[in-house]
Amino acid sequence: MRAGPFDRVLRLAARRAAAPNGLLFTERQLYYEVCRTVLPVHRLPRRLAFTVPPVVSYRAFRAALDRIGEVPGLLGPPRPRPATAGAHTPERDLFDYGLPRLLICGSAAVAAMLRANGIPMESACPVVSAADLPLAPGITAMLARAHGTVYVLHDASPAGLVFPERLPALTDIPDGVGIVPIGLRPAQTAPLHLTHMSGSRAVEVESVNPAVLLRSVHRLVRDVHRTGSPLIDIRRARRTGFLTWPAS
Repeated sequence: MRAGPFDRVLRLAARRAAAPNGLLFTERQLYYEVCRTVLPVHRLPRRLAFTVPPVVSYRAFRAALDRIGEVPGLLGPPRPRPATAGAHTPERDLFDYGLPRLLICGSAAVAAMLRANGIPMESACPVVSAADLPLAPGITAMLARAHGTVYVLHDASPAGLVFPERLPALTDIPDGVGIVPIGLRPAQTAPLHLTHMSGSRAVEVESVNPAVLLRSVHRLVRDVHRTGSPLIDIRRARRTGFLTWPAS
């Protein structure tokens, strides 16, 4: 089949999405990398704060992806997680320990990408998604035992921005366990000139370069220390976000 106009751009974007060390990435992360390759506005100074519309249609992107075939590093659709937490391990005392941190992603694809790139091991932080809620009682007991923190990674969209506030209604959050939203927020998307969704100003987490996302999540779940009340404080959460960390 004859190569299309975006084939070379897509291959270049795939190499950039996998940089620097062979990272694994989602289809939408690759799509947004294609948009950055065609229109590299992310190189502009951050003081010029704005997001950009998609410069490549998803249909054209999918057509090029179908022509190219297999793309190294590209993840497939996320697989369903085990119905029962701990079913994948033979350790009988799994839930006897404390869990100091847990990351909940609004997107199952983003959660799968973070797991595939080793965030749970590197950051000592299990990663689940909204699709995995409610949390198993054993997990919430571990969080309570360690007076842990639940970090929440969400899109800069109407549904994403209220996801952290809705979390206690979606799963049991023990007393003394903090809920810390780490982005995305609109104030974080504009300085990086991220691509917003077609027909909307909403910005997906997947629009962030994979390496930047991994580095930022790791730093936040490991380095952010909250003081005062461990309960959710939306005003403080608005001053905290994963893209407040340097991207270089």
